[in-house]
Amino acid sequence: MKTEQTPAQLVRDIQQFYDCSSRLWEKVWGEHMHHGYWETPTTVKDRRQAQVDLIVELLKWCGVTTAQSVLDVGCGIGGSSLYLAQKFDARVTGITLSPVQAARAQARAQAHGLAGQVQFEVADALALPYPDNSFDVVWSLESGEHMADKKRFLSECLRVLRPGGKLMLATWCCRDGQLSRREEQQLEKLYKVYYLPYILSIPAYTQILTELGYSAIESTDWSQQVAQFWNLVIDSAQIPQVVSEIRSLGWPLIRAALAMGVMAKGYETGLVRYGVFSATRRELP
Repeated sequence: MKTEQTPAQLVRDIQQFYDCSSRLWEKVWGEHMHHGYWETPTTVKDRRQAQVDLIVELLKWCGVTTAQSVLDVGCGIGGSSLYLAQKFDARVTGITLSPVQAARAQARAQAHGLAGQVQFEVADALALPYPDNSFDVVWSLESGEHMADKKRFLSECLRVLRPGGKLMLATWCCRDGQLSRREEQQLEKLYKVYYLPYILSIPAYTQILTELGYSAIESTDWSQQVAQFWNLVIDSAQIPQVVSEIRSLGWPLIRAALAMGVMAKGYETGLVRYGVFSATRRELP
């Protein structure tokens, strides 16, 4: 079930949520605003290292070994963008709906000596402000769940990819099949709190990619590899000084903190899934 927000309202709410929350997230968790990767459900590692490991494992799984130009859709404060720029000596463009995130990401690029190589812009992924055939990698790490029109989003990614270019998509999904009313209600809570229009199953994403004409489409489910993340986020949100800051930032952040348990429960029951996709734009004949 989709939320009843208009696309304009959704964009505004996403922007305001990340404008408000990004500084606190960086303070508590650092530069990467995404899940971590644990090889097994019992693997123990530093939580920030797990976030870096997620990028490493995604690149390995997708088979991306080189890149000259990368579009990072939903770049946050630039964690993945700077990593990819340094790893591949690539030119990276990061986009976000949040002016606060874009400014912070650009400041971080400057601090890393990458200001001439990496740029960050406020832009909508449903109407990318770039010409056709602009990038050889489109990287979307946990932003697809925010897209009000998944097919249009993936169509825009295809348009700006060069022939032979690679899409890497990791996004929150739901289990496949008919959902119960109770499951729909659980998802509706997450939609409201985290400003999601709706989420799709892994097979539904694969179908869209196929319909759009992508080739070499692969998908996998990394729910077990990332599920530890939410319990660690819950733990971090209970640190007294963090609790105080969450309260000072107002109801949207308080509500998001209170809903973390719903997200963790979603992984435990299998309702929430972590979908990973790789696809290629076909070469020109």
